[in-house]
Amino acid sequence: MAKPKADTLPAEALRALADERGRLAVRVTPGARSETLQIADGRLLAKVRAKPQDGAANVAVIALLAKTLAIAPTSIELLRGATSREKLFQLPG
Repeated sequence: MAKPKADTLPAEALRALADERGRLAVRVTPGARSETLQIADGRLLAKVRAKPQDGAANVAVIALLAKTLAIAPTSIELLRGATSREKLFQLPG
C-alpha cells in the first residue's frame, strides 16, 4: 500500500468533520492511482489504491485514516457501508 501524499489533510481537519459522537462519513474511491484524503463540499473523500475485493479497500481506508490521525488502525471501526462507497467510521474518544 502506498504512503499518503504529503498534502494529505491534517488530523484536526478530519476530526472537525466527525459528528459529536465521533462518527466520520467518508466517500471512498477504490482502485485510484494514489492514496489521498480530500474535503470537497464539506465531505471527506478517500482515494485508495486497493480494489473493492474481500474488504481490501475498507482496510486501506482505515489504514489511511489511522496514519493521518496518528492512531492505531484497530481503534477505528467501520459502522456502516462495508460494500458501499459511502462509509461511516467510528473514531476513538
